[in-house]
Amino acid sequence: RWTNRSLLRNGQRPDGHHAAIWSLLMPLFGFSTGALALGDFRRGLELLRGVDADAVELSALREHELPALMQAAGELELDQFEYISVHAPSHLAEMSEGEASELLLPCIDRGWNVVLHPDVVRDFECWRPFGRRLCIENMDKRKTTGRIAGELRRFFEELPEASLCLDLAHARQIDTTFSVARTIVAEYGGDRLAQIHLSELDSRCHHSPLSWGMVAAVQEMSHWMRPAPPVILESQVSTGAVQDELRLARESFNRADAGAPRGAGIPATA
Repeated sequence: RWTNRSLLRNGQRPDGHHAAIWSLLMPLFGFSTGALALGDFRRGLELLRGVDADAVELSALREHELPALMQAAGELELDQFEYISVHAPSHLAEMSEGEASELLLPCIDRGWNVVLHPDVVRDFECWRPFGRRLCIENMDKRKTTGRIAGELRRFFEELPEASLCLDLAHARQIDTTFSVARTIVAEYGGDRLAQIHLSELDSRCHHSPLSWGMVAAVQEMSHWMRPAPPVILESQVSTGAVQDELRLARESFNRADAGAPRGAGIPATA
């Protein structure tokens, strides 16, 4: 189970059985480097120094960013983070799937998950070696596949060991009631749920800072995901707002029992 240094609140540590419960329910929290500094993973990491973040997603959303990231991976100072993942390019034009997957292979030995958009996949053979380290992400309304559970099914059938990166902003954009997220979690959650993306989406599908509406919505459904996996913020915020955004993210999961009767877990599909 994930541990979490960020459980400390105002210098106070939960004690006794409360500490055990908190350690099970509260995930690790961090940021995507691409959200903090688009195209500059080093700058993104710098902005997380001294911040209460214990998870990070190293972003290579554009294909030309991937070689530099993977070449530098062994030299980056990452001791701060208990969880590390890499976001694979969201579109491949100049680079083949084989080239991209080969560059990402060292993530397996490093114990890093690789987040992949399903619409990138044309050749499943390229991605099978990653096993559980491959995290298939649900998509937003701009895409033609991967948006709902039924559209994800083919990818999990072809990649049966793959895990899930649940993007809550994408799911809420498709359906504000979170029923899409509910169904995705019911079908592909549990032990397969390896990472969560958290942010808002604006009208152009750009990731924006969390609102209290999103915080409240996540509070009401967070009992579907216990213990929750690491939460990666994709909110595009200013340097001075990083810590506040992390605080809001933690508040989103701070009522893990909200709306849930004792023993409640992942809901059945509708």
